[in-house]
Amino acid sequence: MKEFMFVSIGFEKPTPEVMGRWQAWFGSIADRMVAQHGLANGREITKEGTRELPWGMESITGCIVFRAESLEEAVSIAEKCPIVASNRVYELRSHG
Repeated sequence: MKEFMFVSIGFEKPTPEVMGRWQAWFGSIADRMVAQHGLANGREITKEGTRELPWGMESITGCIVFRAESLEEAVSIAEKCPIVASNRVYELRSHG
């Protein structure tokens, strides 16, 4: 199997119903997960300098590394996850 990174984008205070949907989705992929992280405060570094990253609809709020056979299967898995603003899936390249 290949590894993919799922990235959730957007923040709004979740309701108990939304949290239940997230927990159900996490449970459905538990056997595929390699790592899971929620994100907190962050900064962006550019050639112009550094700035605090605000929490909002453009924020990256979490990432999960999970296994799937193909990008199509990874997208199918990610489509079942609740969406705040958007969800993204990237195939991870191996360095070898």
